[in-house]
Amino acid sequence: MSMLGFAFLLPFLTWVQAAGAAVLALMFNVVILPSLGVDLRKGSPVRQGAKEGKGEEGKWGNGGRRVETISPLPRFSLFPSGNRALPPPSGQEADANTWTGIILYPLSVLTLILIYRHSLPVVGAAWAIMALGDGMASVVGEALGGPALPHNPEKTWSGFGAFVLAGTVGAYVLARWGNPAASPKSALVASAAAALVGALVESLPIRLDDNLSVPLVCGGFMFCVSLMEWAALWSNWPYLKLRILLATIVSLVLALVALGLRLVTTSGATAGFVLGAAIYLGYGYKSFLLLLAFFALGSAATRLGYAHKAARGVAERRGGARTWREAVANTVAAAFFGLLVITTQHQAAFLLALIAALAEAAGDTVSSEIGQWLSPRAYLITDLRPVPAGENGGVSWGGTLAGLAASAIVAGLGYGLGLCSRSGAALALGAAAAGNLLDSLLGATLERRGLVTNGIVNFAGSSFAGALALGFSL
Repeated sequence: MSMLGFAFLLPFLTWVQAAGAAVLALMFNVVILPSLGVDLRKGSPVRQGAKEGKGEEGKWGNGGRRVETISPLPRFSLFPSGNRALPPPSGQEADANTWTGIILYPLSVLTLILIYRHSLPVVGAAWAIMALGDGMASVVGEALGGPALPHNPEKTWSGFGAFVLAGTVGAYVLARWGNPAASPKSALVASAAAALVGALVESLPIRLDDNLSVPLVCGGFMFCVSLMEWAALWSNWPYLKLRILLATIVSLVLALVALGLRLVTTSGATAGFVLGAAIYLGYGYKSFLLLLAFFALGSAATRLGYAHKAARGVAERRGGARTWREAVANTVAAAFFGLLVITTQHQAAFLLALIAALAEAAGDTVSSEIGQWLSPRAYLITDLRPVPAGENGGVSWGGTLAGLAASAIVAGLGYGLGLCSRSGAALALGAAAAGNLLDSLLGATLERRGLVTNGIVNFAGSSFAGALALGFSL
């Protein structure tokens, strides 16, 4: 809360001054806090995560005992090592998890300031969602309890609702404080949507510290939404009336065909229909053709040598049919960018982001499938240690080249359809390659340790590719 108070000073500071203050806060947490003799762990004797769904740090209490002092700053990891299924950590491990959150908090603030240095109201809004939303989810969820979320039994609806409400209020206040000229209605809608996104991220059954995941996702979401204008939507409305009808029909037909060919499950077809319609709205059949290219390349690569891959135990389950999880992880970023194409004045930039996101998704899918088909061996991207094909973070020359070719096909198709310039296609290809690299790095580090799922890694890769292309374009 003391750091959140600093957010009200953002309108009076340059981004350099704000970044300097965040660095000072980080140094305070690293150097001074350990010497103050303050117990910063939570004091509840029960496992709080089972009731309210707080983040990893400080999940286990100290049994209600008062602790006069704590040991000097322990060795810590950027990502908590505790597992919800394991017994409560004690002593050094509990302190380490607590200190991880304390270190990541100012680091996240500093990252937000550096990325959105020209949009400090976005920093304040994302900051409020991290501090108030996450904090109130802990307090209210623990106090009220109640029904658990369907996708995570350790999180409750009461905590989820408290996150959304507190995050909305905090984000709105700081967004309006930082930019009084902004429309109150638009600021409220953006704040509520970002708080909802933050609550969804916080409620995911992953072990990645939410002091890192929530502000990064909410910051990117708030920045993009801040560019939306009603004028842009109404100027596109004459074209959208027919496009909405065509998006529904074309996306439904593709979903049914894919389901009939057993390329997707029922849930995958349903999610694909919704996301495909959103991508179609971006630029009509041309943007939809990019999605179709990704789907065709990924499906063909999955079926290629399937029996051989199945015999080695690395083939996709269900005969390669994709579920809603794969559909969302690979295409939700492109769908988001597609909707922003028609609601902002930065159509070319968001089209490029859409191309990059789908190019990364195609490259990731094809590289994985072709690499596993060509060779039983891969190399861990972090240290080049030989690992079995299909291992998280494993790469191979054959798979890498195939993935790069798939990304080039999608980016080249975007250029051929007139959705971007030649330099834009090159930028989209470079962003897709960077996204695939991040995907492999996350797979070799976080996913191998069980901190995130493969779907989260895929979402991170495609989102990063799109964001990178968007950032350079803007």
